[in-house]
Amino acid sequence: MPELNINKVSYEITGILFDKDGTLLDFVSMWGNWSEYMIKSFRSRLAELGLELPKMESSFWGTIHGSDGTINDYDRNGPLAMGTMEELFALLIWQGYQLGLSWDKSKVLVQLCRLAADEELERVRPARPISGIKELLAACHEQGIPLGVVTADETGAAEKHLEWLGIRHYFSVVVGTDQVERGKPFPDMMELACRKLSIDVQGAVVVGDTNGDMRMGKSAGARLCIGLDRSDAEAAGEGTFQDADIIIGAYEELQPGGRPK
Repeated sequence: MPELNINKVSYEITGILFDKDGTLLDFVSMWGNWSEYMIKSFRSRLAELGLELPKMESSFWGTIHGSDGTINDYDRNGPLAMGTMEELFALLIWQGYQLGLSWDKSKVLVQLCRLAADEELERVRPARPISGIKELLAACHEQGIPLGVVTADETGAAEKHLEWLGIRHYFSVVVGTDQVERGKPFPDMMELACRKLSIDVQGAVVVGDTNGDMRMGKSAGARLCIGLDRSDAEAAGEGTFQDADIIIGAYEELQPGGRPK
């Protein structure tokens, strides 16, 4: 059985499942860019209707802004980090409704903004790999460790982002929230990924950057739930990884295969 060494302790495992955003790719470079364009487009379309989104509402997705207004971090317990696309859009539709639009008009407005933001994302392709992830994936591949992705994003988009990063070939399965009835923190995605990989979920490891990932792993009965904490305490928020078995600050702390020396 494959092994994973963490801080000189060796664990027998059946495979590793990674969250995508904030775990495989840098969250802010990808979704900060998308969010800024989405909100800018939403504000512009509201202005055409004589409406204005209050500045204080620009962080309703759980984004953290610098003095110049740009997104420089995100709440690990917030909607952008843990929610599905449909949940994010529902929050934005609600903002339009609160400003006086009918629900259906606000829904159409948000869909137009989404199309524009997705086009911008495709044009810029701001995907950046988390430091050390490519080396870890290559080492896992050498050791024959089954790998999968479990993400709150939709499967098609996730596949594309992994291709942008040049790491899609390392993963035998990619499970998006559109493949299951219940997304994170429920166990459905992890259970489905393990079935597709033909591995025992009780021997599998889940790695993620939110406690929703940890709760998914716990509810599925995972071998280990590993939280990747690359932020300061303020950005991470209190209790971000309260359900994690192990918290790491960098991928260099994980060494696949062989007994630790």
